Amino acid sequence: MKRIILICSCLLLIQSASLLPKTLNPSLAKSPSVSEPSSSELDHGGKIETKYDGFNHETVVTLRKMRITCGGAKGLQSTLEQTCVSLVASLHCPGKQLDYVRYAKLQLIFETKDWDKRHPLDERELFVVADGQRLRLGRMGLVTQNIAGDRWIDVMKEVLEVSVPYKTFDTIARAQMVEVKVGKTVFALEQKNLEALGDLNIRVKF
Repeated sequence: MKRIILICSCLLLIQSASLLPKTLNPSLAKSPSVSEPSSSELDHGGKIETKYDGFNHETVVTLRKMRITCGGAKGLQSTLEQTCVSLVASLHCPGKQLDYVRYAKLQLIFETKDWDKRHPLDERELFVVADGQRLRLGRMGLVTQNIAGDRWIDVMKEVLEVSVPYKTFDTIARAQMVEVKVGKTVFALEQKNLEALGDLNIRVKF
């Protein structure tokens, strides 16, 4: 009798176990609400990074060096022949937050084999036309001006920099067409540059 009761108990346990939900497939176990972190390198090709600067007590969101043009673009051969122009932009937020931007910083990098393409002190005024709105951003400061070797050829590298109010940067980042003039050098931002600046801009709230 005891043996029959034991057998019946075992059968009931087996039947109950078969009714329990099966273990989730490991590939489906992840909650759909948890998304993978998005890359800072999107279709525009620019690289954006966020770092806290403990020395200056600020959080800096930076669009790293991004090529604008290299050589003469249409209508600009006289100013950009054999010259590569790149852009670096950064947003500076006080403390450890991204809700408020104290100021923005823009760098233009010129690389050329022709030393005559340098920008002397009186040719560093920066003007930008954003969707038809002309903005005077002030005189750019010289960061570096030196010679770098490129495939056994000496290349002059000049880096100019200016700080602007965030409102001015916001106007540029939201524009559909941007033209830039530094001294005698004139060029337009490419679509990928505009998309990268827009991407940088949405990383902060104001």
